[in-house]
Amino acid sequence: MEILRMNRARLLRYVVQQLRNTLPDDFDPQADIDAHLDEALARLHVCINAVRPWRQDCFDPLHSTQYCSFLYFLANTIWRRTASTDTPTRLFLLNKALNGIDLFYEIEMPPVFFIGHSVGIVFAKATYGNYLVVYQNSTVGKNHGVAPVLGDGVVMYPNTAIIGRCQVGDGTVLAQGVSLINADTPGHCTVFGATGGRGGGILCKPTRHDALADIFRR
Repeated sequence: MEILRMNRARLLRYVVQQLRNTLPDDFDPQADIDAHLDEALARLHVCINAVRPWRQDCFDPLHSTQYCSFLYFLANTIWRRTASTDTPTRLFLLNKALNGIDLFYEIEMPPVFFIGHSVGIVFAKATYGNYLVVYQNSTVGKNHGVAPVLGDGVVMYPNTAIIGRCQVGDGTVLAQGVSLINADTPGHCTVFGATGGRGGGILCKPTRHDALADIFRR
């Protein structure tokens, strides 16, 4: 995969310098990042090539959504391989500072996902299916310690939430502003607020347009 604007060595320096500027605590993350950068880029490559609007085989570090995903993959890869939390924690905090997203390095995101504007997104340690789409100000959260299970191809439009004991079927689309709390969906449907607002009931209708076809190559 081609890295636009810089090569691998410059990308390494770029991330390290961002961490040092954001968290000036004299910790040196360079060895961790250098050792796991190629694996993180390989995981990112799969994601980039699956997203239809993005140029295949190219990573732009100045593309905020791509860089947001890259920081997650890097943090998660280092944590998986080393069990150390020092560098992953700092990468998590950098991602939060730069992109306004709460995406912890221990969360197992699917191989392919798309974040449409990262600001205000919060991910709990839930189960996430492949081809996940999440837009700004959306939350996946626990309720009394119970986390949701999301199937493949779930789309969360802005200001949506999936909280607690939810089994969200494949191909579920949450319309803007809808909260799904301790409730299941049958899949291949669009979920609306039955009472017109947050906290009310939900109404599942057949999905008229395949939003995933606009976003992913599958």
